[in-house]
Amino acid sequence: MSVNSQNILEIKNIEVMYNNVILALHDISLNVPRGTIVALLGANGAGKSTTLKSISNMLSLEGGKATKGSVQYNGSVIGKQQPTDLVHLGIVHVLEGRRCFGHLTVEENIISGAYSRKLSKAEMKQELERMYGYFNRLKDRRKSQAGYTSGGEQQMVAVARAMMAKPKMLLLDEPSMGLAPQLVAEIFNIVKELNQKEGVSILLSEQNTNIALKNADYAYILETGYVKLEGPAASLLNDEKVKELYLGISKDGRVNFKDAHQRKESSESAA
Repeated sequence: MSVNSQNILEIKNIEVMYNNVILALHDISLNVPRGTIVALLGANGAGKSTTLKSISNMLSLEGGKATKGSVQYNGSVIGKQQPTDLVHLGIVHVLEGRRCFGHLTVEENIISGAYSRKLSKAEMKQELERMYGYFNRLKDRRKSQAGYTSGGEQQMVAVARAMMAKPKMLLLDEPSMGLAPQLVAEIFNIVKELNQKEGVSILLSEQNTNIALKNADYAYILETGYVKLEGPAASLLNDEKVKELYLGISKDGRVNFKDAHQRKESSESAA
């Protein structure tokens, strides 16, 4: 693959095992075209976080390893680089759980994201103002300890810190987890703005299928380590099967996730 390929990221037939026993991903393949937002969707345990960690090479921290397949970024295989090396190459991973340095201020947290860049004081100030332009509410909280800010603000701090590294490829793991709907909408608006104005390509994992499909360009739906569905986000959002299984909406009205999947399992058994 040439560096000029339309895909900034290509995952080919990845298989991941934990502790040499648990097979977490089965032959996963996906692409992230340059300048797009691609969503990984599915229930808890579907393999979304594992997929992201297979890209950022963080699997070994949890006893995991890729036993098959390859990950290509900008035309090069990146399976052996350390996570810190990948930051220098332009891949930054925002882990799930709103991970901040609680004892540091909001601004100190954001500044820490620029450790890989040698910025002057003037450049740092300029970069901070650029981030505050996207994350308006953080400017008012800049001197507050991050550990005492709200969950939504901590998620914003984590994303702003990642953006300070000037990534070309941003990996976002469950950005909406545990947040109120209003904050979820605000964060996704910011993510969309970063994609459009900064040109950063984004691969995000998300359980909130509805909000992800409304903001992504393309999506893959995972189930127990397999890609079950994929397609343009707008098409999946209007797909009757997706509506029933992942949005809880059927022709007969709303259904819960458990009932929808029981129907699916029954139909598969009958087939």
